[in-house]
Amino acid sequence: MTSPFRLEALESTHDRSTFTSGEARLDIYFQTQVTQDIRRRIASCFVAVDAATNQVAAYYTIASASISTPDLPPEDAKRLPRYPTMPAVRIGRLAVDQHYQGRGLGKALLADSAIKAITAAPASYALLVDAKNEQAVTFYKYHGFRQLIDLPKVLFLPLATAEKILLG
Repeated sequence: MTSPFRLEALESTHDRSTFTSGEARLDIYFQTQVTQDIRRRIASCFVAVDAATNQVAAYYTIASASISTPDLPPEDAKRLPRYPTMPAVRIGRLAVDQHYQGRGLGKALLADSAIKAITAAPASYALLVDAKNEQAVTFYKYHGFRQLIDLPKVLFLPLATAEKILLG
C-alpha cells in the first residue's frame, strides 16, 4: 500500500500560495520568507505533498540550536554532562493545511524531524520547539515533549526518547 503523502525537501516547484493552516503567522512565513531562510542556511524546510494532487499538505522547518542546561528539568539535567548547553535541533515551524488536518500529518512530520535529527552527522541531544499557542503546547506534550523550567512555550524531546515514542 502506498502512502497518500510524500515527504520531501521544499523545492521551487511546490506551490505555497494557497497554503492555509489557520495560523496566519505560519502561513505568511511559508508563503513569503521560508526560501530566504533556506538560501541563507538558517533553516531547512520539508513538506508533505498530497500524492494525488501534488498540493502541499503540511510543512516544517528545522535548524541547529542549543538548550541551556539549567533550563532543563532537574531529572534530565542530572543525567547529562555539566556543559552549559546541550546541542539540539529546533523545529522552527510546523503547520498542516486546514484541508488535511486531523489525518496524523503533524505526528508524521514530528517523526520525520526526529529521524533527520537522529541520523544527522552532528550529534544532538533533543528536538526543541517554540510553541506558538496553547493548542500547540498541548499537541507537542501529547507527543512526549516536555516544557523547559521557566519557558512554558518552549518544549523539548530528548532524541533517545523520540526514537522510542515517535519511531517505535
